[in-house]
Amino acid sequence: MESYIAPALTRIGHVHLKVSNIQSSLDFYCGVLGFQLTTTYRDQAAFISAGGYHHHIGLNTWFSKDAPPANKYNTGLFHTAILYPTRKDLAVVYKRVLDAGHMLTGASDHGVSEALYLNDPDDNGVELCWDRPQDLWPKHSDGSLQMYTRTLDLTNLLSELS
Repeated sequence: MESYIAPALTRIGHVHLKVSNIQSSLDFYCGVLGFQLTTTYRDQAAFISAGGYHHHIGLNTWFSKDAPPANKYNTGLFHTAILYPTRKDLAVVYKRVLDAGHMLTGASDHGVSEALYLNDPDDNGVELCWDRPQDLWPKHSDGSLQMYTRTLDLTNLLSELS
C-alpha cells in the first residue's frame, strides 16, 4: 500500500459508547462533566456536545441495555480523552468530579499534557486533560517528544480556582 500521512487538521470528531443506562450516563457526562444534550433517538440513544457541535459523544443502549461493564482484559476502547482548552478548565471539571463523589483512577503529568483518569457509570475509561502549549512540550535532543508519566499535583491544579 502506498504511504499516506493524514492531513494536519484531521481530528477525531466523536466517540460513540455502548452504555447500560442512558440516564445514568447523561447524569455523568452532562450533570458532572458539563456536556449538553443535543438530541435523542427515542429512549435508546443520546447525543451530547460542548459548544453546540452536533455531538462529541454518542451514548446508546442498542446492544447493551442493562448489561454489565465489559471485561477490562478484553480488547476495546481503553479510554476516551476529553481535551479542555485551559488548565483552569481542567481544575473546574476536577472540582465537579470531586463534588459529585467520583473517584479518580489516576492523575498524571505527561509533559505535553496534564490528565485526570476516572471511569464513567459503565466503567468506560475517561481521561480529562489539557495540553500545554506546543512550544513547551519537552523534547529529546533529536527533537522527538519526551513524554513521561509523573504524578500530577492535584493541590496545585486546584489552585487554578483561587
